[in-house]
Amino acid sequence: MSTQQNIWFITGSQHLYGSKVLDQVKENSQTMVNGLNQTKRLPLTITFKSIATTPEEINNLCMAASVDKTCAGVMFWMHTFSPAKMWIKGLQALQKPWMHLHTQLNAELPWQSIDMSFMNLNQSAHGCREFGYIGTRLGIDRFISVGHWQDPEVHQDIDNWMRAVIGWQEGQNLRIARFGDNMRQVAVTEGNKVSAQIQFGYEVHGYGVGKLVAYCDQVSDHQINEKLDEYFASYEVMFSQSDTDKMTKLKNEALLEIAMETFLTDHGCMAFTNTFEDLTGLTALPGLATQRLMAKGYGYGGEGDWKTSAMVRILKAMSVGLPGGTSFMEDYTYHFGHHAQVLGAHMLEVCPSITDAKPILDIQRHTIGCKEDIARLIFTAKAGPARNLTKIDLGDKFRFILNELNTVTPPDSLPNLPVAHALWEPEPSLRTSAQAWILAGGAHHSAYTSAVPTEFIEIYADMVGVELCVINAETQIRTFKKSLL
Repeated sequence: MSTQQNIWFITGSQHLYGSKVLDQVKENSQTMVNGLNQTKRLPLTITFKSIATTPEEINNLCMAASVDKTCAGVMFWMHTFSPAKMWIKGLQALQKPWMHLHTQLNAELPWQSIDMSFMNLNQSAHGCREFGYIGTRLGIDRFISVGHWQDPEVHQDIDNWMRAVIGWQEGQNLRIARFGDNMRQVAVTEGNKVSAQIQFGYEVHGYGVGKLVAYCDQVSDHQINEKLDEYFASYEVMFSQSDTDKMTKLKNEALLEIAMETFLTDHGCMAFTNTFEDLTGLTALPGLATQRLMAKGYGYGGEGDWKTSAMVRILKAMSVGLPGGTSFMEDYTYHFGHHAQVLGAHMLEVCPSITDAKPILDIQRHTIGCKEDIARLIFTAKAGPARNLTKIDLGDKFRFILNELNTVTPPDSLPNLPVAHALWEPEPSLRTSAQAWILAGGAHHSAYTSAVPTEFIEIYADMVGVELCVINAETQIRTFKKSLL
C-alpha cells in the first residue's frame, strides 16, 4: 500500500444549529483527528476532510472518496444530530470501506456548567444512533467502535480496522501469476476466478512455464554469485562452497529466485503459484527461491492454489510492522498423543518469517513428482499463538474458515525431516477442530499466520462480504454446524 494513502474523517451535523456551532464542530473534529494521529500507533494517517450538513455535501464527499486513489477508507463521526435520510445516497455511492466512530470530544460531563447549548453541541449519543440505523437499514457491513477517542481500546479498534482496510486495498490491486495450471484432479484448489475478482478485487493470470524459462535465460553469472553471497551470509549452510555438485544445485535456485522476482516485478504481480506437475524447461521445482520470495512479502500457493496465494499476500500486507509472520501451509500429519497435535509443513515452500531461529540451508532430495535434489530452508516455527485461514469456493459463494492454534516446540529435533515445519495444538482440540474444519469444507492448504490476529480477519471478512467460520476454544460441533450459512 502506498505511504500516501490515508483515511478520510468526515463529521456529520446539520445547518439547524447555526454557523457558530458548526465552526465548533469543525474545530473539535480537527482536534480529535490530530490527537488520533499523535498516538503514533495507527498504520495509516487520518485526514480531516470536512463536516457534512446536507445530502449534497454528503454525496459529493462519498463520491470523491470513492475515486480518490489516496483514500483507503472513511471514518464517520456524528458530532451532533445528523438526520440519516441525508446519508442514503452518499452511503450507497461510497465504494471504500468505512467505519463508524461512536464517541464524543469530552470524556466527562461538566456537571456545574452543563446547559442546553452544551447538550445540543455534544449529542453524539443519539446522533450516532440515527446514523447507525441507516447503515443497518441499507444492509451495509461496517465496523463500529464505541468509547472515548482517547481510550487505548478505541485506538486498538481503529488499528484493527485500518489493518483490515490495508488487506482490502491489497486485494483490489493484487495480481497473481500462475506458472502452469492446477495440480491435476485436485478439487479444493480450483475455483471461479471471475467470482473471486468480483468479490475480492484481485486478478489471476496464467502464464506458460516457458515464459519463466525465458527469464531464466537472461540471468547472469554475476547476479547468481551475488545471490550466493547473500545465502551464505543469511543462513546456516550445511555444505561448503567446495562441494561442486551442491553448489550447482544452489546456483540453480539462485537463478530461479532472480528470474521469478524479475518476472513478477515486470508483470506487476505480488503473488504466484506453481506445481511440480508442470515444470517444462525448468530443472526443478523452486524451493529456497519460493521461500525467500515469501519472506520478501510475496504470496504463494502450491499446486496452483491461487486462493491461498492471494490470502498469504493479503495477510502479509495487513501485518507490515507487526511481530510474527505468515506462510503458505498444509496440515500434513498428526500426533495423537496426550495433547493431540498437527505437524504442518509442505514439500518445500514454508516461509521463514514464521521462525525466530536462523534457518538451515541444505540440499535434500525432493521425492514427490520431480525427483531432484533441491535447495531449501529448514526450520521450526516459533512457539506461540497462531491461526490457520483457508478460503474455499462453494460454487455460489466463498467461505473463510479460521482455526486458532497454539504453536509449540517439537519435543525432539526431527533430524530426518528435510523441510520447514510447524507443530501446533488446534483449539479447542484436534478432535473438535478437525471435525469442524471438515464440516465447513476447509482445504488442506491454508495461510498460517502468527502476525495477524483473528480480529483483523473478522473485520476483513465483513468488508469483502464473506462468511467467516471461526474454530476456537469455545467451539462445539453442534452449535458450529448450525452456524454454517
